[in-house]
Amino acid sequence: MNKNISYSFEFFPPKTAEGITNLRQTRVALAKLNPEFFSVTFGAGGSTRDRTMDTVFEIQAEGYVAAPHISCISSSKEEIKALLSAYQAKGIKRLVTLRGDVPSGEVSVGDFKYANELVSFIRQETGDWFHLEVAAYPEFHPEASSASQDLINFKRKIEAGADSAITQYFYNTDAYFRFVDACLEQGIQVPIVPGVMPIYNFTQLARFSSVCGAEIPRWLRLRLEAYGDDMTSLRAFGVDVVTDLCQKLIDSGVKNMHFYTLNQAGTISKIVSNLA
Repeated sequence: MNKNISYSFEFFPPKTAEGITNLRQTRVALAKLNPEFFSVTFGAGGSTRDRTMDTVFEIQAEGYVAAPHISCISSSKEEIKALLSAYQAKGIKRLVTLRGDVPSGEVSVGDFKYANELVSFIRQETGDWFHLEVAAYPEFHPEASSASQDLINFKRKIEAGADSAITQYFYNTDAYFRFVDACLEQGIQVPIVPGVMPIYNFTQLARFSSVCGAEIPRWLRLRLEAYGDDMTSLRAFGVDVVTDLCQKLIDSGVKNMHFYTLNQAGTISKIVSNLA
């Protein structure tokens, strides 16, 4: 384990009593890695609002830094103000600020269309109370009309008041490094933390990637497909692949990483323990 690297971990709010127990056990395991914070996702259109908040407050009560996701699509300004007030009242100081996905069948987008509008609104309402993270896309947002337009959209979020960014996951480190270089050329100097997705299940990973625009390189896709139902071998191979990815980032000067945990700890603990 490289003690010079700072980690953060993303959870989704569990739906069942079993899921709540599992997440508590996951937090205990990942807390041993001294994370900077734990973040908690926010379902499309605020569909997990209460469960997100409950999970965030429980994490905070355990003595950890909790960073709720807050997305604006389909939300009114009054709804966002209520969320901000609730988090301020509990002393939450960090938010992951996103546009969010449109819920299935949703017609109205609410009072916000884009994440930069949400960032501006939060700054207007709360000043510098919150450290605001936003999303970045090294392989570009799937809805972006072009690479240059996607970079412009990202810059708008930073200019609106974001403090730092977390990237979508990737398996090609060149995509991340080229994105960071392009940001620097545009005068964007906030920390851009690489998002890391462990490999648990090929079908699941392929589904996630088709939605978010993350590329699974052909060599990796074919190797993963070849394992079929042999999950033990697939996950062992996945640990090696993601360890190598993280080590390349570290060797190039990266000091922070954000893991998409899917509420699991074992694979991530193995990856982090492998890092030099």
